[in-house]
Amino acid sequence: MNGVAQIQLGSFLLVYVLLLVVLGIMKKCRINQTKLLVLASARMTLQLIAAGYALTFLFEHPHPLLTMGYLAVLVFFTIYLVLSRNKRLNPRFRVIVSVSIASCGLGVIVFFVSCVVGQSLFDPQYMIPISGMLMGNALTGVSLGLKSFWNGLEGQRARVEALLNVGATPEKVLFPFVCQALETALVPTLNSMLGMGIVVLPGMMTGQILAGVSPIQAVRYQVVVLLMVTAAAALSSFISLRLVRNRCFTPGGALRPMDKASK
Repeated sequence: MNGVAQIQLGSFLLVYVLLLVVLGIMKKCRINQTKLLVLASARMTLQLIAAGYALTFLFEHPHPLLTMGYLAVLVFFTIYLVLSRNKRLNPRFRVIVSVSIASCGLGVIVFFVSCVVGQSLFDPQYMIPISGMLMGNALTGVSLGLKSFWNGLEGQRARVEALLNVGATPEKVLFPFVCQALETALVPTLNSMLGMGIVVLPGMMTGQILAGVSPIQAVRYQVVVLLMVTAAAALSSFISLRLVRNRCFTPGGALRPMDKASK
């Protein structure tokens, strides 16, 4: 197979013509999000270009400290984005969520790189791309799960307190909320898996094929990564929700407030 075709700067800029098409459609339909589209497109481009230069430097000058530093920044921003989407969580729950994301995400990453691929944990070629995919899906899963758990608990707070007053155990009362939140967290990943290979050729597989890798080898990598992504999203969401559930009650059995007003 031939190597990947190079995209020249002029051809790269040509794709932004499609952005004008999207802007025209939004204006025609009176969708007042044109500024957001332009901002998101510009931010996405600048962030990816910066990441590209950073990765180029890391790949040309591999060093364990640089690889671990990049991974630490990645984990930090994943946690930051999850917490920023759940601003009502009090400090107790924010710590729980942060530890869950970091431990589960890093655990799956270490398993993939060291056990499945059989490469060094300090090899940026494997560690960094895989970490980005896994942590990105953990971000989506935990954010959706926490939001679902929070909304369900707030919407049925009176029912929860009534069940507690008649003798139901806290674990049994909150178990349905945890299950529903976990299902919500996993739905995007599961839906994407259903259409893989028939409706959609996933990004990693497509990229490897464009780079000249054998389609069979690209499929193996994609299947492994999808299963790792699912595991990372499930583990981080499940542990976050379970730990949050276990600390939703005071020592006296009363439902503890989850918002920032409760320290």
